Amino acid sequence: MVWLWLQGYLDEQFIQLEDLQDDANPNFVEEVVTLFYGDSARLLHSIEQALESNPLDFNGLEAYMHQFKGSCSSIGARKVKSECTQFREYCNARNAEGCIRTFQQVKQEHATLRRKLETYFQALV
Repeated sequence: MVWLWLQGYLDEQFIQLEDLQDDANPNFVEEVVTLFYGDSARLLHSIEQALESNPLDFNGLEAYMHQFKGSCSSIGARKVKSECTQFREYCNARNAEGCIRTFQQVKQEHATLRRKLETYFQALV
């Protein structure tokens, strides 16, 4: 996990999740991350659909991203959370191009973190 921390992908929240894991619940962190990816897939799909509407509902987009950012915070997804903040700023500025461009970054960071976490969990076995 240290290498994910050093690369800036995770923050202290992930360490707190690891601290909650014990012999009674040895897969706690992996289960939380699995729930995160299920929930985040639904939210990303909703955001993608909302970005296809015309005109854009910036308040709705901001609300979806607020929810997604909260999910990211729950597992300590630092880089994804940072992109979420940028997306919300573009929503507040009513900048459609910025929202679309930043959403691609959100999805990219989300996918990168997923790959890194999968590698992390495989290394634990």
